[in-house]
Amino acid sequence: MAETAQAELERLLAGACADPDVVRRLARYGALVLAANRNFNVTGAKSESEIAEHIIDSLSVVPYVRAPFVDVGSGAGFPAIPVAVATGFEVTMIEATAKKARLLEEILDRLALKGQVVAERAETAGHRVDLRERFASGTCRAVATAAATEEFLLPLIAVGGTGILQRGRFDEGERTGLEDAALVLGGRLDQIVALENDRRIILVKKERSTSLRFPRRTGVAQKRPLCS
Repeated sequence: MAETAQAELERLLAGACADPDVVRRLARYGALVLAANRNFNVTGAKSESEIAEHIIDSLSVVPYVRAPFVDVGSGAGFPAIPVAVATGFEVTMIEATAKKARLLEEILDRLALKGQVVAERAETAGHRVDLRERFASGTCRAVATAAATEEFLLPLIAVGGTGILQRGRFDEGERTGLEDAALVLGGRLDQIVALENDRRIILVKKERSTSLRFPRRTGVAQKRPLCS
């Protein structure tokens, strides 16, 4: 069954990348996620076509990623694993759910990717001296409101680096909240890149160190977003 899933994923992903080896490894990754999904809920994507859509969406951030690279709330590995496969960058993935963290470690091993999995909440990881302001770029794929996502991500980004947020529909009120929150966290809204199907990539430039107040304790960013 895994071989069948991989073959179908290779077909679906054939146009996503010119390198056949990258396509093969992305398809293998997708097959691993589908296999894991039969045992526990890794992702809402249940078919080869749905997994392929997530992988292709993940690849949209590749032009903006620089090493060292961190992904917050990695879940099943979108976008971190496709980015690592496509770029060869070492990846640090922060994922608090133990089963998902173990799956990510297995995927790194099976695909021979360089990286590590930090099995902690973003609010904790953001205060670790070995992680805080260590990364040139980072992603966080719609795990919360835009302002809360910034609070999880920007403490990990080095001054001069870029936080990369993947969002869907984005109204003026959310944009204003994101701009104001970025300023509080030491960043600046740099660019909004419009994609198909009302998707967006939001680039936040880190201009100064984030106050040690952030990220706040578990749950606070969602309950009391900055500049909401």
